[in-house]
Amino acid sequence: MDRKLTLFFTSDVHGYFAPTDYAKNCRAPSGLVNCASQFIKDGNSLVLDGGDTLQGSPFTYWLYSRTQERSLLVAEIMNRCGYDFVTLGNHDFNYGVAELERYLAALDARCLCANVDGLRGVEKTAVVTMKNGLRVGLTGVTSHFVPRWEKPENIEGLSFTDAFAAAKDALCALKAQQVDLTVCLYHGGFENDLASGELLSDSGENQGWRICRELDFDLLLTGHQHMPFENRNLFGTHCIQPPDKARQYARVDLAFDVDDALAVSSALLPAGDQTPTDLAALLASPEAETASFLDTPLGHLDTALTPLDPLTMAAEGSLIANFFNQVQLEVSGADLSCTSLANEVKGFDREVTVRDIVATYVFPNTLKTIRVNRAVLKAALERSAEYFAFDAQGKLCVSESFLQPIVQHFNYDYLAGVFVTMDLRRTPGDRVRSIVYQGEELSEDKELTLCLNNYRASGAGGYGCYAGCALVREQTEEISEQIIRYVDQHRDIRVDRTQWLKLNY
Repeated sequence: MDRKLTLFFTSDVHGYFAPTDYAKNCRAPSGLVNCASQFIKDGNSLVLDGGDTLQGSPFTYWLYSRTQERSLLVAEIMNRCGYDFVTLGNHDFNYGVAELERYLAALDARCLCANVDGLRGVEKTAVVTMKNGLRVGLTGVTSHFVPRWEKPENIEGLSFTDAFAAAKDALCALKAQQVDLTVCLYHGGFENDLASGELLSDSGENQGWRICRELDFDLLLTGHQHMPFENRNLFGTHCIQPPDKARQYARVDLAFDVDDALAVSSALLPAGDQTPTDLAALLASPEAETASFLDTPLGHLDTALTPLDPLTMAAEGSLIANFFNQVQLEVSGADLSCTSLANEVKGFDREVTVRDIVATYVFPNTLKTIRVNRAVLKAALERSAEYFAFDAQGKLCVSESFLQPIVQHFNYDYLAGVFVTMDLRRTPGDRVRSIVYQGEELSEDKELTLCLNNYRASGAGGYGCYAGCALVREQTEEISEQIIRYVDQHRDIRVDRTQWLKLNY
């Protein structure tokens, strides 16, 4: 009998079960149920998931804030999709231990998470014998940074150990059971660049490179970073990572030849546009209720936030950006905040719906708070000042560097909490003339906290000045969901009308 195995793997679904674009209110070729239409269950296949299942979409926001079904509905979806094994992602703890244990109790799949203790329904390892006799050993681990990110009350009674150490112990336990194949479900990514091997971060949040280099799992199925790649071999371990929000799933095909040599190939495949009839029926009513919720006013602004053209907003300020910064300042407790706007911005009427929020704050970003000083702020502001140029007639325009090779209005930042004066007649790199904090020119030695999205905090977009700043706090809930919660809690909102930037030209 051929000793073959096919694995179907998803990760970071983030509540995107249905083939729905919630911002545009239309059907989309994505979603877990569409992926599941292509899963094969034949006795020589397994369906696996790498965590971050319960949180992240308008659907799950509605589910967990407005209904009683909650995780039982999510478990039913996973059961209908045929999952055999799952691990936990950091966002799966967002609703607390009791809710997570209810989900696991209703789940047909076995949950493997070797570095979490104290949670009912979780195992460290499992061995399954396939129809063809192949013995497969599996384990799962999640990022041990969960306690840094999660509210203490949501993980009360749980302990988290180092993911690498737990994976090492689990591998030894599996090998002792004479398995033919070892598989690790890792809710984590890679600390090194996969092409060059260059170290990207030594924080310990992601340990995939070390796991491959120092351990010898046959397969490492990864997630967390939302960094899709396929068919990669690192130090003899085959690796793959699907994108987030169930836009694609991974298929891994394995076969042992007569000499017991293992051949592995993997690919990321599109979710497609086919929805199983039973899953479509299961989701029909909840999706309809979600759509109604998304279009029901959640709160009220004291003014409509109408977008203007990007140059005008950058030069004169944007109340949309002010609103985003006002949310970020409250939820982070930082002194300062910066945000950016998408290339195309929907904006808000005075009555704000959830759909407005997800259509206007379109980035899948999370929030970080870092420690900055005047030198860092000036460097960042000078980068934003490069957005402005003058055309042949001397009229203010957008710099070509923000339009080519791609349009990147999103790399212009709006800062709140300090009053900034720029003189655009000066050479780029020397345009910032004043930074005033609480009525006084900001001194060189004063440190402030700044909240910003994780993309910008990494230094991306030309803001390398942020990359070396000390991290004060990280909130891994997406900013769009933080905005939803802010509007839901405040209901009647006065938008900050401060003009934080003054341009001289």
